[in-house]
Amino acid sequence: MKKIILYISTLIMFLNTGCEKFIDVNQNPNSPTDVQESLILAPLEVAISHKLYSGYAAVLSLHYTQAVALNQTLPNDGTYFLVNSQMNDEWSNLYTTCMNNLKILNDKAEKNGNSNYAAIAKILTAFSLGTGTDLWGDIPYSQALKGVGQLTPVYDKQEDIYKNIQTLLDNGISDIAKNHTRIPGGDDYIYHGDMSKWKRLAYTLKARYYMHLTKAPGYTAGTQADLALAALKNGMSSNDDDFKFGYSGAASNENPWNQTFLPGSTLVLSSYTVETLKQRNDPRLAIMVKPATSPDPVSGQYNGRIIGTNDIGSLESYSIAGDFYAGAGAFNYIFNYSEALFLKAEATLIKSGFSAAQSVYQDAVKSHMQLGVNSGDITAYLLSRGDLTADNALQKIMEEKNTADFLSVENFTDWRRTGFPVLKKVPNALVSEVPRRFLYPEVEMISNPQPQQTSKLIDRVWWDKQ
Repeated sequence: MKKIILYISTLIMFLNTGCEKFIDVNQNPNSPTDVQESLILAPLEVAISHKLYSGYAAVLSLHYTQAVALNQTLPNDGTYFLVNSQMNDEWSNLYTTCMNNLKILNDKAEKNGNSNYAAIAKILTAFSLGTGTDLWGDIPYSQALKGVGQLTPVYDKQEDIYKNIQTLLDNGISDIAKNHTRIPGGDDYIYHGDMSKWKRLAYTLKARYYMHLTKAPGYTAGTQADLALAALKNGMSSNDDDFKFGYSGAASNENPWNQTFLPGSTLVLSSYTVETLKQRNDPRLAIMVKPATSPDPVSGQYNGRIIGTNDIGSLESYSIAGDFYAGAGAFNYIFNYSEALFLKAEATLIKSGFSAAQSVYQDAVKSHMQLGVNSGDITAYLLSRGDLTADNALQKIMEEKNTADFLSVENFTDWRRTGFPVLKKVPNALVSEVPRRFLYPEVEMISNPQPQQTSKLIDRVWWDKQ
């Protein structure tokens, strides 16, 4: 695999040249405006892993769920300091780098009859669209991605965006069912052309987005749970189905979390994250978290930073993410099988109660424990956590899902829609509550003014109702 930065740069260059029109004699043969599907897919997967799933927006969501902390003076991201211009690059990552090129990939694949590439484009578009709408709420889609033909697209209602997500996934599944003989190979870094895994991912994503709407206006938890359980029957079936991106660990090809938590960065794990694992005697602590390395008394101990404090200590005094998640050559777990089981546990709880959800919940925990915990420790941990009851079932399911989705932006969505894990406003916060959405980017507010752009951090998106 070529270097990460080179691939993302190539993708952006392709987009830019593809939008320009030159007379033939002025075309640069070294900057093509038309390439085959395989040359688009590879850098797109890099961008989704490196930029969309692990970029600044993802890190910001970890601040709001209190998973990480900055070792710097206040105010900062952890105390909810945010201005619209900070969202410019993240909006560009979503629309320019990812969704626009996914549209190019889909259009080209459909034109050429390469239905497997079209399927992947639709599935990844659904994932990208879902990521964007859950962070911002209403966003452009029906009039977007049209280039100079429509520079001021209106914002679609989030409910309509969710319907489009399900349609994209259904159409992606239909494309796979065509059984076209041309399948991706080395250009598919995630599933290596295994279309059965792409199909299972699509069904599991359907379940995720169904469950997001359990409290949405006009929707019922029971109906959404039924839809999710039906989709999961065709969804991920083991950890082998994990939607993960591999990195070699070589220079310029490191896992993005490795770069995020570099000793030269001021980002560390929060005391909330570390103390939660310690208090539960969670056997995953030593795998998910690195001990502090400072020569002072905390050396060798697991020590998170308290969010909202002004004191600045040595970076080595705090823990960072462990090598399983943030090693240079670690996989980036974008969507794992454990989440599929937690979705099933939550849906089963809604439909059949806590007793029926118990075994599914335990299977979900066991699935994530396969990151390196022995069977005896798994059994002991589950016993210490106790059984689900009518009073604690949803909380336990979501708390364990939060751990299994370590470093995932999905935890921000889950907290907003369920209230678990329980979070309180941090000390020295700049707003009155824990943020519930992102600000719209300044560049969008200037170039494409829309009424939704007045939204504030503590405003709720459509599905996030009390």
